[in-house]
Amino acid sequence: MANAEESAPAIAIGAGDLLRVVVFDTPELSSSVRVNQSGEVNIPVLGVVRLAGLDANQAARTIEKELEQRGYLRYPHVTVFISEYASQGATVTGEVKMPGIYPTLGTRRLLDMLTLAGGLSPTAGKVVSITHRSDAQHPILIALQSNVEHMNLQPNPVIQPGDTVIVSKAGVVYVIGDVLKPGGFLVDNNARLSLIQALSLAGGWNKTAAMSQVKLIRKTAAGREQVDLDLKHVMYGKQADIKVSDGDIIFVPSSNGKTFGYRGIEAAIAIATGVLIYSNTIF
Repeated sequence: MANAEESAPAIAIGAGDLLRVVVFDTPELSSSVRVNQSGEVNIPVLGVVRLAGLDANQAARTIEKELEQRGYLRYPHVTVFISEYASQGATVTGEVKMPGIYPTLGTRRLLDMLTLAGGLSPTAGKVVSITHRSDAQHPILIALQSNVEHMNLQPNPVIQPGDTVIVSKAGVVYVIGDVLKPGGFLVDNNARLSLIQALSLAGGWNKTAAMSQVKLIRKTAAGREQVDLDLKHVMYGKQADIKVSDGDIIFVPSSNGKTFGYRGIEAAIAIATGVLIYSNTIF
């Protein structure tokens, strides 16, 4: 977990925010101002001042500097409060049960926001991206701990108003045909499985499986392609135990040709889309 004493990071002022500017001992210069779409505010006496991208403390120092340099006050003391954010909440989307915009009042951290969104969906991956409103070009990637015993190692940053939290989707490898537990198996996109590992998730193959006629169906830029595999050769090291990827379909036909007759790539895709997805993944 993050250190409990960690303070919330300074939040950058953005268009639409409402600011309360207080000039000490000079109430006539104090005011509430709205940041326009150009990132500027209109302050009494000073006029237009650009504050977008600054935090509240930096904005206060900027106003102090302007007041002093223009000769309005000597040694001014200014405080800026962000009274209202244009977006009071953060967007939580991706593989969560209830995507939406959730309030960030007070100090809300990543795990708090995921809880508000109903928790992770069964197809959630292990990576969460956090994009700050003030730095949209540089999202932060956070790895989620799947083991409760390791939760003390879980990064849990503060989520700011206007942030976007996206939970990634896990990859799915489909194993169908003459296996003990045909279905789709969720896998971490960053930890690819081998052919044998994928078949193990499906409980292995039945005695009636045609081990020399296994088909790997993979989506490529040119469309779907089929790779013929011989499990006997893989088991004895005569053929490489290839890696499988998200969306791959492994079809194990039956040797008797009755129950699991292979009817081509399109038929295999149709079967795969209708199978049960298992969330007891190996990461």
